Amino acid sequence: MFHPALFKGMNVVVTGGGRGIGLEVARQFLDCGAHVLVHMGRTVARDRHDFLELAATEGRAFLCAADFLAAGGVESLADAVRERFDSVDVLINNAGTMVGRFPAADLTDEDYRTVVQLNQTSVVEMTRAMLPLLRKGSHPAIVNTVSISASTGGSAGSSIYSATKAFVATYSKALARELAPEGIRVNCVSPGTIATDFHERYSSPEKLEATRKTIPLGRLGTAEDCAPAYLFLASNALSGYITGQVLEVNGGQLIA
Repeated sequence: MFHPALFKGMNVVVTGGGRGIGLEVARQFLDCGAHVLVHMGRTVARDRHDFLELAATEGRAFLCAADFLAAGGVESLADAVRERFDSVDVLINNAGTMVGRFPAADLTDEDYRTVVQLNQTSVVEMTRAMLPLLRKGSHPAIVNTVSISASTGGSAGSSIYSATKAFVATYSKALARELAPEGIRVNCVSPGTIATDFHERYSSPEKLEATRKTIPLGRLGTAEDCAPAYLFLASNALSGYITGQVLEVNGGQLIA
């Protein structure tokens, strides 16, 4: 694991931190000494992990809710960040989900807008809102969550989700070029097939087993497999000369 003081005193924002990869990313930043504002999703659930409760009690974690589908939802989270932090050192744009599997012929306008808002527009909006605080940060970094489906196109019914992740990957590269003169690095983590409730909702056990057999390392990934990639890309000491990159974390699914 990383040194417990790697992010000591730094201010970190993690969207989509209520479960899965985002929750583990928040935990590891807290373990490394950061102050972490954790976007828990639309609500802050009463049943929370002990480490979050302890960190919140100690004033190291700030648990916030915001509905990214509601008008002004992203801005409400940005306001919460501004209330607590004078500067931001790390922004993790992790919020998003497939929403559902939508065959191309059945996709409604509402389905389309929902997937795009959650996975694409909210990243642009949150980044825009946080840039003034990032410019005040120490060696600031943005790490965006994309997906293996941004490269493969995903499977049936996930075309719009996959396309939004490809958008975020390209947006991140362009942003990296634009912000490099200011010392702000922008990178992406691209998880493969990870055993979280995401796939419990959107993939059958049979589909997951078929996928597992194609993975060179012979297993599905875990949130614990993914989280260190975010900390690596967020750390100036570890990756200060890396920007505009997509780090694939998939057990070898995309070996070329």
